[in-house]
Amino acid sequence: MKKWLFLIFLVISFSNCKSSKRSKQKRNKSAKVITKKSKVKNGATAEFPRTSENKSTTVSASKPQNIINFSKEFLGVRYKWGGTTKRGMDCSGLIHESFKAHQVYLPRISRDMAKKGKKIKLRETLKGDLLFFKTGKNRRNAINHVGLVVEIKNDAIYFIHATTSNGVIISSLNEKYWLSAFTEARRVL
Repeated sequence: MKKWLFLIFLVISFSNCKSSKRSKQKRNKSAKVITKKSKVKNGATAEFPRTSENKSTTVSASKPQNIINFSKEFLGVRYKWGGTTKRGMDCSGLIHESFKAHQVYLPRISRDMAKKGKKIKLRETLKGDLLFFKTGKNRRNAINHVGLVVEIKNDAIYFIHATTSNGVIISSLNEKYWLSAFTEARRVL
C-alpha cells in the first residue's frame, strides 16, 4: 500500500511542468505584447529596485544576465519529467537550477515558484523575470509551466523554458499558444 501511495505522490508531483500544444482556454488576446524597455547607457549596469519589508535594496543587472547565461547552457537538452541536468530537464527544473547556481533559492515546482517574488505587469517585464502559464489539460486550473525572460526586443518578450515536444528552447510570448496560456509575470530578483 505504501508503494502505491508513494507512486501516486510522484506522479502528482511531476505533473506540474507538462506543456502541450493544445490550450484548453482559448482567449482572444492581441498577438502583440507591448513592453517598456530599460534604458542602460554604454557599458553601465542597470539597477533594479527591490523592496523587502520596508528595506530598499538593489540588484545589479549582472545577476539576471548570469542566470540567463547559465540557463542557455541547457538549450537543446531533451525534456525529462523531473529532470534537472543536461541528461534531461523540465521547465521548473531549468528555472530552479539556473537560480540555485547563483545562490537564489526557489521552490522546485512551478506553481510554488509563482508564489515568490513580486507580481508585475507584463509591460514592466525585464530580463531575468519569470513568466507563468496554465497549459493544456490542466484539471486544477493551476499554474503548471514557467519560463525565464532572456530578451526583450522589438516589443517581443523571449523566454527560455523546457517543453515536452522540443526540450529546452527559447520562445516568444507573441506566439499565439504561449500568449493564450500566459497567466502572470513575477520578479524574484
